[in-house]
Amino acid sequence: MGFGKGCHLHLIDGSAFIFRAYHALPPLTRKSDGVPIGAVSGFCNMLHRYVEGNTGPDAPTHVAVIFDKGSHTFRNDMYDLYKANREAMPEDLRPQIPLTRRATEAFNVACKELEGYEADDIIATLSCQARAAGGRVTIISSDKDLMQLVGDGVEMLDAMKNLRIDRDGVFEKFGVYPDRVVDVQALAGDSVDNVPGAPGIGIKTAALLINEYGDLETLLDRAEEVKQPKRRQTLVENRAQIELSKRLVQLDCETPLDFTLDDLEVKAPEAEVLLGFLAEMEFRTLSKRISDSLGVEAPEIPEAPATAPDLPDAPEAPAIDPEAYECVADMAALEVWIARIRERGYVAVDTETTGLNEMTADLVGISLACEAGQACYIPLAHRAGDGEGLFSDDALAAGQLPLNAVLDALKPVLEDDAVLKIGQNMKYDAKIFARYGVQVAPIDDTMLISYAQHAGEHGHGMDALAERYLSHTPIPIKSLLGSGKSMITFDKVKIADAVKYAAEDADITLRLWQVMKPQLHLRKVTTVYETLERPLVPVLARMEMAGIKVDRNTLSRMSNAFSQTMARLEAEIHELAGETFNVGSPKQLGEILFDKMSLPGGKRGKTGAYGTGADVLEDLATEHELPRRILDWRQVSKLKSTYTDALQEHINPETGRVHTSYSIAGANTGRLASTDPNLQNIPVRTEEGRRIREAFVADSGKVLLSLDYSQIELRILAHIAGIEALKEAFRDGQDIHAATASEMFNVPMAEMTPDVRRQAKAINFGVIYGISGFGLARNLRIPRAEAQGFIDRYFERFPGIREYMDDTVAFAKEHGFVQTLFGRRINTPEINAKGPHAGFARRAAINAPIQGTAADVIRRAMIRMDDAIAHLPARMLLQVHDELLFEVDQGAEDAVIKVAREVMEGAADPAVKLAVPLVVDAGKGANWAEAH
Repeated sequence: MGFGKGCHLHLIDGSAFIFRAYHALPPLTRKSDGVPIGAVSGFCNMLHRYVEGNTGPDAPTHVAVIFDKGSHTFRNDMYDLYKANREAMPEDLRPQIPLTRRATEAFNVACKELEGYEADDIIATLSCQARAAGGRVTIISSDKDLMQLVGDGVEMLDAMKNLRIDRDGVFEKFGVYPDRVVDVQALAGDSVDNVPGAPGIGIKTAALLINEYGDLETLLDRAEEVKQPKRRQTLVENRAQIELSKRLVQLDCETPLDFTLDDLEVKAPEAEVLLGFLAEMEFRTLSKRISDSLGVEAPEIPEAPATAPDLPDAPEAPAIDPEAYECVADMAALEVWIARIRERGYVAVDTETTGLNEMTADLVGISLACEAGQACYIPLAHRAGDGEGLFSDDALAAGQLPLNAVLDALKPVLEDDAVLKIGQNMKYDAKIFARYGVQVAPIDDTMLISYAQHAGEHGHGMDALAERYLSHTPIPIKSLLGSGKSMITFDKVKIADAVKYAAEDADITLRLWQVMKPQLHLRKVTTVYETLERPLVPVLARMEMAGIKVDRNTLSRMSNAFSQTMARLEAEIHELAGETFNVGSPKQLGEILFDKMSLPGGKRGKTGAYGTGADVLEDLATEHELPRRILDWRQVSKLKSTYTDALQEHINPETGRVHTSYSIAGANTGRLASTDPNLQNIPVRTEEGRRIREAFVADSGKVLLSLDYSQIELRILAHIAGIEALKEAFRDGQDIHAATASEMFNVPMAEMTPDVRRQAKAINFGVIYGISGFGLARNLRIPRAEAQGFIDRYFERFPGIREYMDDTVAFAKEHGFVQTLFGRRINTPEINAKGPHAGFARRAAINAPIQGTAADVIRRAMIRMDDAIAHLPARMLLQVHDELLFEVDQGAEDAVIKVAREVMEGAADPAVKLAVPLVVDAGKGANWAEAH
């Protein structure tokens, strides 16, 4: 049919599909000849889902996949540095590009490209032509450059997020509507495409200027009227560059095409052509799926020769289909599943609950999967509803098995050592089951499998992993629970909807495990996963469930005391300022500091108020007393709001204890993160901060023990960097900070003063984190030049540290990761970044092997500790960076300290033989403050 009114054109950004497919899947090679085909496989799956999913009244009448052809376009003639910063195409992707063109043609979809023009220009031209002919256009891409085309019958679709982008969506992104997007882009520039723009002006500022002046031309003509001096100067001096930038970002709607809209009419694929191509690529699963849908016989694909590719092909599996999952509503069906699990020897398991707090949430249902595509959901506590949004508090919906009967049936298999239980963030599910008397073991965790391989590269949540490895977007939980005030709990979700969502989670988890588990060995991180990640799950689960007792009355008294301290500090601040003002108001504080007192460094933000963040105040604190007092006031205010007030809300009414939750896969370096509440950030450098630990108390008849590694990161630095002076000091048991001060400042140990030692301590710890003279000046509240002099002298006295830093950065740049002494791989994807991220990425790479090794050491200690103290009346409660906290029976303190210290000091052995000893300090008391 000819293209005209009523027609609907879909334009697919081919490059986006290719790169999405390439990065979403592990490397894959064709078994017959070793040709890389991972991106082709993902591309074909995405194209197949697109073709299958676009039916019905809103289906396209015309469609094309648009590609870039070559890297040189008319924009390079206009500006030779255009896209000069783009990284070279990965070598294993290059041979796959022509195969994706062939794949498009095999699906009988129009495949278009044009020498000298970008795909975006072809999309722009076709969009304009279709709009002029009276048709509609959907651009399938998330590329911000295409947003200038939206409106008047043209929309965008981010297929990965299933998100439609209209005029309002563009405004949300750019702060202007589509017709002014090019103006904003011309000002803001684009570092990815190397579009220069106006230096110092970002998207938000550009949008403010364009909205104020109407368009770019008017803004540039009236640039002298811009009130902000620096912004005015930028616009005046860079006018030619800004105008060039607009020409670079403006899409060409008159690209000379050698085809018409009529050539893009939707056509059904020809079975023989499509299946022939898939057979050639050796895509067995997709070939079978398509042949079944077309009702033809799948072509025979020869078995692969004995030589295996670098990474295993993803297991063949049926498509993820939530409609196919089973609802288990009788015991006979459950017994069938249990028999199937025992036969398999493994099962993916997931729980649905009424909330995210494992200590208070109720179990609502359990999902299981032991074969891809075959999953079930066992509803247990869904509430009876009236269909109008009202639910009974005590009546259950029909069609559910009794909770106790299901748990009694599942308990033997969930606790069976011969059956592996697979989960995503298994610690949560293990704690839920434990509260119902089921001790789940042994376990595998797909989140931790991903973390062991890809720390620092991407997230490890199930949704992100499903898109990356399975090219599948799971059912979003918000579609069931809603959000905001109208949000419901899972027990109020209809069982039919719950089956699709919950069983899909188990199915996806199983598929992820099948894809990712073999890669541990190939990426040489099996030992990390098996010795540092997986065995830590049950240890942390027990610690979190134990919790720690907190005295509410002590917290209340502290809150009152902090209120009085804040009032005293406010009086001092007002006296220093010469007037009263709201100390908690950044706006009023800025006016005092920079308008009234004329202190240096005042910078106004977008609202017109001065910035008064901690970094600003810390700089000023080196020169004036008022900002120092403000910092003190903020510190006390935070202690009150974050700890002494908030901790009272976290006391579990049933246990009387606070139960933090540890994130194993949070920090790239392997450090654990404590949340809800965070017990790792309680300040210990101030007297007020240390006092908060007084509220953490031992139960009746018990004592708290604190065992803390002494200067472990400095010891690891001495070992890794081979600093003989530091190693000798540690071996001799010297005061390391005093020894450093003696080395740096030529002060005999006998004449060491507390102030000189304090300066050396700040440098010792600062260097590990890549501190600058600027940062050290803040910490010591001394002039920047003096601080930089300290750092320069430090490197002169310990040259091995600089060598370690340079070698580590060089290794990261070459390999894309750094490693701990135990083999933990910490990926450094931004190590070659330019601009403001460069310094941060470099410091992170330098610090990661040190901090990561320390984290590995304490993980090893915690994993061994359970067995070591099993015969003693003690349990481990908390881990706070380099410290472990125990609760023990009175009278057993010395025995527990002896055993725990032996475990901690020997935690590196036998995997790593450190050149310096690990030393653990121990303390005991009725509360945490006394013990530490």
